[in-house]
Amino acid sequence: MSRVQLALNVTDVDAAVDFYAKLFGTEVAKRKPGYANFEIADPPLKLVLIEAAEGGSLNHLGVETELADEVLAAESRLSDTGLETTGVDDTMCCYATKTETWVTDPDGAKWEWYVKTGDAEEMTNRSLGEGDACCAPSSAPEPVAVAAAGSTDSACCG
Repeated sequence: MSRVQLALNVTDVDAAVDFYAKLFGTEVAKRKPGYANFEIADPPLKLVLIEAAEGGSLNHLGVETELADEVLAAESRLSDTGLETTGVDDTMCCYATKTETWVTDPDGAKWEWYVKTGDAEEMTNRSLGEGDACCAPSSAPEPVAVAAAGSTDSACCG
């Protein structure tokens, strides 16, 4: 089985281990001074945490699911562990419609748990319901500039 490895610099490896154990519902696989890694089965991911003076500089990270029910279940599980989420919202962002929730790790890295529900013809970041705009809730990431022909718009949800 292949899986993606993601290595992050974290300012406090203990706080990061606690957060990621809750986020992915699994225990750390290896723990050493200033280092930890997780071997996550669902979604398949090798997550490496390396203690450093500064946390990583990412726009955001995400877990794409196949069903909206999986987003709802993830949001419920995350909330039940005491993590603060944005709640679940239907949004349009990054040329897609999505059902999503967001959570922020101890160093400020933003995680989007989502399912793509359709395609959209615009980059617009907005809620399809009554909630905040996609990628713009107070806990969501700062937008990333996207080079589009003739456009200076910025976007998130990479």
